[in-house]
Amino acid sequence: TKWELEYITGPRIAFNGLYPDKKPHITFNKATQMVQGNNSCNGYSAPFTVKGDALTFGEPGPTTMMYCGEGEQVFVNTMKKINKYSIDADGKLVLMMDDVPMMRFHKAP
Repeated sequence: TKWELEYITGPRIAFNGLYPDKKPHITFNKATQMVQGNNSCNGYSAPFTVKGDALTFGEPGPTTMMYCGEGEQVFVNTMKKINKYSIDADGKLVLMMDDVPMMRFHKAP
C-alpha cells in the first residue's frame, strides 16, 4: 500500500504551503523491512522495525539532493521522532511520538 501524507504536526506553515506541488508518500516493504517513498521533493528509503504497535525508522539511505523548500526537512525530522503507529477508524495510517499523532496518511489512489 502506498500512503500519501495529509497532515503533519509542528510547522506554522500551512500544509499546502509546505507541500504545494507534491505530497510526501511512503510505502512499507515487509519482506525487506525497508520503507521507501518521496518526501515531496527527493526520494528516500530507510529500514524500519515493527513490534506490536511500536514502529521505528532507521537512518535514511542516500537520496537525490534537490532543494524544494522547508517541507522536506519537516518531513524527515518528524519521521525521526516516530515510535508508534495506528490505523484509525477511517483506515488512515497515523504515525505517533508516544501517544501524540505526528503524521497522518491516507491510501494513495
